[in-house]
Amino acid sequence: MSKEYIEQRDGGYWIAESRISLDSIVYAFLRGASPESIAHSFPLITLEQVYGAITFYLSNQAEIDEYLLQGEAEFEALRKATREANPLLYKKLEEARQQRFIE
Repeated sequence: MSKEYIEQRDGGYWIAESRISLDSIVYAFLRGASPESIAHSFPLITLEQVYGAITFYLSNQAEIDEYLLQGEAEFEALRKATREANPLLYKKLEEARQQRFIE
């Protein structure tokens, strides 16, 4: 009996029948978190689903790594566009951050 642990929807990869992204599990795994620790961090999925997600990642590593890189590039472009559209806001945020370190 075969069980599907990952599904593709809305342009991304998700733990089947959940709102938890594969990205979340993979990044935790790549940071060195154990499957048990990951399952503890995501109480809505089971340890079996975590192992299934990791297995899916390892079986499709090149494809998923490319997908993750694309997502990081899109995030960086969005971050840059937001900073350029709101330079005063980011200047104030940086000043507040520096002030916090001085105190």
